[in-house]
Amino acid sequence: MRLTPAPLLTTLLASLAVTACADTAATLEAQRDDSVTATEISNGLHHPWSLGFVSESEWLITERRGTLRRVLSGTLQDAPVEGVPEVVAVGQGGLFDVLPHPDFSDNQRLYLSYAKPCGDGGGTTAVGYGIYEAGTLKEFQDIYVAEKSCTNTAKHFGGRILFDNDGYLFLTIGDRGERERAQDTHDPAGSLLRLHDDGRIPADNPLAGQDGKATEIWSWGHRNPQGLALHPGTGKPWLNEHGPRGGDEINAPEPGVNYGWPVITYGREYYGPSIGKTEQTGMAQPLLHWTPSIAPAGMAFIISDRYPHWQGNVASGALKLTHLNLVEFDGNQPRREMRVLEGRNERIRDVRAGPDGYLYLLTDSDNGKLLRVDPAKQALTLGHKTHGFRD
Repeated sequence: MRLTPAPLLTTLLASLAVTACADTAATLEAQRDDSVTATEISNGLHHPWSLGFVSESEWLITERRGTLRRVLSGTLQDAPVEGVPEVVAVGQGGLFDVLPHPDFSDNQRLYLSYAKPCGDGGGTTAVGYGIYEAGTLKEFQDIYVAEKSCTNTAKHFGGRILFDNDGYLFLTIGDRGERERAQDTHDPAGSLLRLHDDGRIPADNPLAGQDGKATEIWSWGHRNPQGLALHPGTGKPWLNEHGPRGGDEINAPEPGVNYGWPVITYGREYYGPSIGKTEQTGMAQPLLHWTPSIAPAGMAFIISDRYPHWQGNVASGALKLTHLNLVEFDGNQPRREMRVLEGRNERIRDVRAGPDGYLYLLTDSDNGKLLRVDPAKQALTLGHKTHGFRD
């Protein structure tokens, strides 16, 4: 039996989380390693967005234009998967994440997040599932549609999904290009959401029982989360998100906590001026911010023995600064940052740990690639512990 916290306890935990994050956020001076290489598995993908694994030999890749592609034993198939829902492939919209249910081998449920048509030519973030078998997705149904987040901006959909170890489904939604929405808890925009696997809202969510609130919200004050991964030690979700001009972040979202956007941010307006403050009581600091921006996308914790020097590191793609970003943490404290694969000069959209223990990447272009990261051959020794960073 799973014990759930009472609302008062949830509120107390949220308060403690904000207090613990009250110190100014860290930013690191990145090191670089141009010796790391990657092997190309496939190319010819049209702006791929997400990689999912339904078995050791069958992998699925979303293309933002609304197609779902199969990779069988390392070979990209020409025919796309049938039965994918209609998407709004305008601006930043399209087909986003692909994720098998934790019990996929029994129920064959395959989850997709996407920009769903709404209103008068608008779009909003949605997630649903169908029954997947041998290249066909049957009986697809939406389980959650962010109806209040419908807009014509075509920006900041979020769209990352993740199951935790208790079977809850997390979904990110950006502020939809209307920043004030991230502070409105009546609206799911600018938030991390927590759902049951059928779309029902858990009774122990932090805003449960509050009239008019979007009770699917887990945390809020997020600009546009583009990476989402489960911490291997705590079993809790971590995310990365885009700032404006600077102020990209890594956060470890706690229930009921406000992460500040746009009231606090380390980013600036694209035309120069500051947007807000960098700290305010009652709003949590990020674990790390990147200033200037790297535009993080995709996220994975490295736990495989194939990368012994990088174990425990947080890996994120970088769209703007075109590299694979590695951050070593000591608990919630970032210690070192390494940038690798810069020489490829490719926008990295997704980062996934494969069933074979290798790290896989998707590059974002009209000739996108599926890459496998080759294990590093060298390491930096810090004290008595070996890490995947070199001075």
